[in-house]
Amino acid sequence: MDIYSARGVATSTISISRVKCETETSANRSANNHDYLPFTGEIRSAHLVAGVLLLSGCATERMLMPTPKLYGLGLFSPYGQLDASLKSTVADVLYVTDRVPETSEDGGFDYGTGRSPSLAYGLVKVRIGEEAGWNGVAADAQTYARSEELKLTIESIEELGRAPPTPWPFIVVDGLPLTDPAVERKASEAAEGFRRELRARLSRTPRKEVFIYVHGVGNTFSDAAYTMAELWHFFGREGVPVLYSWPAGRGGVLRGYSYDRESSEFTIHHMKNALKVITAMPEVEAVHLIAHSRGTDVVSTAFRELVIESRARGEDPHKRYRVKNLVLAAPDLDVGVLLQRSTSEHVGVFVSRVTVYTSKRDKAIGLAGFLFGSVLRLGQADETVFPERVQRMLEHRTNIALIEYTGTRTGDFGHNYFRTNPAVASDLILTVRYDRDPGEKNGRPLVHKSSAFWEIDDTYLDRISQ
Repeated sequence: MDIYSARGVATSTISISRVKCETETSANRSANNHDYLPFTGEIRSAHLVAGVLLLSGCATERMLMPTPKLYGLGLFSPYGQLDASLKSTVADVLYVTDRVPETSEDGGFDYGTGRSPSLAYGLVKVRIGEEAGWNGVAADAQTYARSEELKLTIESIEELGRAPPTPWPFIVVDGLPLTDPAVERKASEAAEGFRRELRARLSRTPRKEVFIYVHGVGNTFSDAAYTMAELWHFFGREGVPVLYSWPAGRGGVLRGYSYDRESSEFTIHHMKNALKVITAMPEVEAVHLIAHSRGTDVVSTAFRELVIESRARGEDPHKRYRVKNLVLAAPDLDVGVLLQRSTSEHVGVFVSRVTVYTSKRDKAIGLAGFLFGSVLRLGQADETVFPERVQRMLEHRTNIALIEYTGTRTGDFGHNYFRTNPAVASDLILTVRYDRDPGEKNGRPLVHKSSAFWEIDDTYLDRISQ
């Protein structure tokens, strides 16, 4: 079968008759009672199957994420002066993807799990709620008692353009590769088409910044679109949201996760190209990179390579790419690998702020560590696991914060707390939207543990509201 086929063969070798996916299932509640590494003793096989299913994705209705505490407690108002076109129950999200297009079950346009050699861009419209108009949805964004559940649905997906497939044809002249001029011309036309779309959306907002979300394993295109739409909704609909979606979500036990992991490597070159196109625009004043789970490897690897290339050209990567925030939520990364690859190349120096969210209750990350035999995944790390030499380095790096979530409201096998937990979501918004550094004096009352290490729990912001 062609590796770019949109449909693959069945990969699951384990038959599961019924799987019920909910935000907080009884299995999740049970999992929350175990510590750190759950895959030992009698619970190993049960957690393994449940964890793989969750990593591989489960089809379920998606509701808007809970109201973040900073809005629910009335500390902030989510919406300021918005352009009339943004006051809608439909969130327009620009996307870039190297998934293969396919026809959805209802006969519409969609993207599957196949790996496309060409990068496409377009617009996905996500509807928030079914009954309430804009005023109702806006009011529900600042209360815990919503007028309705606010179901998320895809209204339309429109592909607007596509770059030539990579690798581009080339010849070697005097020892140097020369790309076909016709292919370069087509690539430039596709890049300019995307920039026109981005430029038009920047004109509607006073904040000339781009928020890029990169999802993890087990996510369909729709899953990722929902997350970008809801995050932007609670970012106050400021700036421009861009979804980068790579070929994940194949499904199946074990082999599905393995497929997604290799897809995360497949997409690196395309991710780099997308970042180059966006950051080449002088209209874009800053870029915010928000990545979840395996998407953190996609982002950190792509940006690492861009940093190396930029420094080789004698450029300042910070000025060239203008990355204001790099957020790694529940990172599916091996700590040792990250230290050798990114820290050794000083990648964090060239970002204004690096924020990492971790949790020992993240059973999905525990599963990833079990599957790959990792000593430790970053998504479960705290200050005790880093070598003393690394902790000494972090003492002098005020732009890096590793935040451990120690609460119990983790949801979804403990893996999606960055958006489903109102406290952690609030801290993310304070970081990205309001540009606040950690610490009570900065309006982000995290508990400081040592050097770059902080802690957050479910009582976050409660004292401020009293």
